[in-house]
Amino acid sequence: MHVRKLTSAFAAALALTLSLMGGQAVAAPSADADRALAARVVTYDASGSAEFRSAVDRGAAIWNESVDAVELRPAAAGQRANIRVLADNGWPRALTTSLGNGTVYIGRQAVDQGHDTIRISAHELGHILGLPDRKPGPCSSLMSGSSAGTACTNPYPDTAEKAEVEGNFGGAFARTAGAVPLNVMIVD
Repeated sequence: MHVRKLTSAFAAALALTLSLMGGQAVAAPSADADRALAARVVTYDASGSAEFRSAVDRGAAIWNESVDAVELRPAAAGQRANIRVLADNGWPRALTTSLGNGTVYIGRQAVDQGHDTIRISAHELGHILGLPDRKPGPCSSLMSGSSAGTACTNPYPDTAEKAEVEGNFGGAFARTAGAVPLNVMIVD
């Protein structure tokens, strides 16, 4: 969200500077401009994530810290969420129904093998945000998933992953090449 705030602050400072210098002042950003810069809100329901609830909330917070074009928020009571997060005994996976929509399964099998719950959560949410698996891969790549090994606890997307999500949700929500296919179960 930092880019939107900086853009609005910069425009206001520029308008003030020009007016003080005798130049032509420009109007401060309008509400329409702020809305154009607003993130697309994607809600999630982690009520079925059992013991992984805090890991899911942290995974969503990591994405919110990392990108500006989309914001993950817990769904309000009675609100239908874009993303449903469930715990089960299988392997972690995501079922995407459309960009920003689907079901995430935080599978206990990977946790029992020693994989980090926050990394799993952020990785699976990455699929819902349009990212494919990138296996094998280094620990620095969130979407390398389990191929980085159980010692890897990095839950943060790398620069390329952040840029891809920004592209997926930026502008007219155009999808980028290589984005995860829709209506497909992605088993990590």
